[in-house]
Amino acid sequence: MRSSQAIINLSNLKKNFSNIRKKVYPAKLMAVVKADAYGHGVKEVVNALNSLNDKPEYFAVALVDEGIELRKYGIKDPILVFDAVANNIVEDYLTYNLIPTVFTIKDLDFLKAAKKKNNHRKNICVHVKVDTGMNRLGVSYKHAFDFIEYLSNQKDFIIDGIYTHFATSDVYNSSFAKLQLKRFKELIEKLRAKNISTGLVHAANSGAIINMPDSYFDMVRPGISLYGYYPSQQTNESIKLYPVMSVISKVTSFKRIEKGDTVSYSRKFKASKPTNIVSVSFGYADGYSRKMTNKSFAIINEKIYRQVGVVTMDRIMFDVGNDKINIGDEVILLGKSKKHEISGWDWCNILKTIPYEITCNISKRVPRIYIE
Repeated sequence: MRSSQAIINLSNLKKNFSNIRKKVYPAKLMAVVKADAYGHGVKEVVNALNSLNDKPEYFAVALVDEGIELRKYGIKDPILVFDAVANNIVEDYLTYNLIPTVFTIKDLDFLKAAKKKNNHRKNICVHVKVDTGMNRLGVSYKHAFDFIEYLSNQKDFIIDGIYTHFATSDVYNSSFAKLQLKRFKELIEKLRAKNISTGLVHAANSGAIINMPDSYFDMVRPGISLYGYYPSQQTNESIKLYPVMSVISKVTSFKRIEKGDTVSYSRKFKASKPTNIVSVSFGYADGYSRKMTNKSFAIINEKIYRQVGVVTMDRIMFDVGNDKINIGDEVILLGKSKKHEISGWDWCNILKTIPYEITCNISKRVPRIYIE
């Protein structure tokens, strides 16, 4: 097996889920497992969550293909697809019992046509997405009542849920998130006043789960928090989270260089004195961005060493000075040793990004090793 591996700690995943459950009780949980469970491996993640006594009530994916993948793994739970309904794959919702997100009359027409064509006898469960200010997908909150009232009168459908998505819930005390919540609450209250079924109402993503307890409604949608990260450094830490993914490798080569020698492409690192350089079989094709060049670190034998030279497709180098390092010694690129830690936020601070991108970018060619 390759020397570089992503270690996925399923015990930490379960602890995160249970801590979220305690925080939001009695709200239900829709576990967001899109993008291969944020790079962690969707089959193993879903099976681990389903092994819990308090397993998720729903799962959510971005794409129909992701929902089909779960069904082929034998997952029987309700699966919501966030993507807009597309006519060329609309029949897959019925074939694989996936819940479509709807927000236009055209969505409903596509689904009705597929139901009729396939002589599908059951009414189609749908979730309505309401755009309260994200301005990406969804029926505008200004027109949502009319659309949902129309939908409620269509005999082919069951409104299983209504939801919205926050743009700034990961910003503490965000006035815009509060405005979105106000718009959504007013819509739900108006629907219920008219005895229009709403199904399960949900709005809270990871940021809102942490920062906005008044947004829990009937169900919440944890995403990055399941995998051990707060969605931003502006959220409070009211839920204890444990990173699920570590990235480890091994020293594969050792080289002595002299003062003035350079390392890697474009000669971006020049030794100021004689030193030892070790290389590791991990590069930008594995998810270690070239923007980390000369800015990142690794833990080897309980010491922290600087990465030097341009990050290449398959390999990175570290300056280990005059320390005794052996080929085969473990290298922690992301994760904890007994004394030190390199977290996803350390990478984020270099790359000016968020943990979502870090874990999703650890590529498929890095083997996932699952531990409890």
